[in-house]
Amino acid sequence: MKKLLTGTAIALTAAALASGASAASHSISACLITKTDTNPFFVKMKEGASAKAEELGIDLKTFAGKIDGDHETQVQAIETCIADGAKGILLTASDTSSIVPAVQQARDAGILVIALDTPLSPTDAADATFATDNFLAGELIGKWAAAKLGDDAADAKIGMLDLAVSQPTVGVLRDQGFLQGFGIDLGDPSKWGDEDDSRIVGNDVTQGNEEGGRRAMENLLAQDPFINVVYTINEPAAAGAYEALKAIGRENDVLIVSVDGGCPGVQNIADGVIGATSQQYPLLMASLGIEAIKKWADEGVKPEPTEGKDFFDTGVALVTDEPVEGVDSISVKEGLDLCWG
Repeated sequence: MKKLLTGTAIALTAAALASGASAASHSISACLITKTDTNPFFVKMKEGASAKAEELGIDLKTFAGKIDGDHETQVQAIETCIADGAKGILLTASDTSSIVPAVQQARDAGILVIALDTPLSPTDAADATFATDNFLAGELIGKWAAAKLGDDAADAKIGMLDLAVSQPTVGVLRDQGFLQGFGIDLGDPSKWGDEDDSRIVGNDVTQGNEEGGRRAMENLLAQDPFINVVYTINEPAAAGAYEALKAIGRENDVLIVSVDGGCPGVQNIADGVIGATSQQYPLLMASLGIEAIKKWADEGVKPEPTEGKDFFDTGVALVTDEPVEGVDSISVKEGLDLCWG
């Protein structure tokens, strides 16, 4: 009898383990692949995805490049997600065109691929995109800077601190939006650096971090030490630019504008580092992405874009304590309350 009970117990245990393994094999898994895991923007995105995944019972794996621009690590992450049988991938691509073949492999495997923040090139290379209207984000800070300078905008000396030489879509859209908002004619709107307006001193790249922002600002100041307007791809780059200006005693007479709206960046407006920034909502992007993967897994339904756009618009707001006529904005206090929802 003891042997029989022991054998029965072993059989039941084995059945339970098999049942558990079967349940686990049918659980929904997803991947989040960001450009880095150090930039506060992507840290918040990871928080949003992780919280929503836990709420919905989704097994989430996260990956990131070593630095902004680390394309190969992102490709390897997509390959891992395919091998693991993920139902969906949320991706902020470092190289928005070169990543497309890897994304297509994932889609061919039945995986829903959603671009977050940074549209792929072409946009429809992903199943969907959840993002800020990055052109509008740039346009808002461009309009604000031009209005802030008033008549002096006609003689501005502008330094453009972009993201990367590969010109990912997010960088192009923000750059071109800023120039249009400032009143500068664009060349080819699908790339930056081909404008012929004499007010543009030049473009340099920052990799979206503070060290890169400092180095790029120093390079542009070497071209023209009288730069008085600085566009930056994001707030870490803006902080680096400010330090470079501070080193030559010009931190108080150069207008810096940026995009992101993270809590440190909004605080930098209060501290006089940045004049205005366009606030994004990465936590919302990521949580919506996880919800979309769940719906795809359960119902086979893909998300729809915002009406009239080729992406789902997660919103943007200009943050400044120096509002100008004709440009809607929210205060630093409001920006701090919202960062990064």
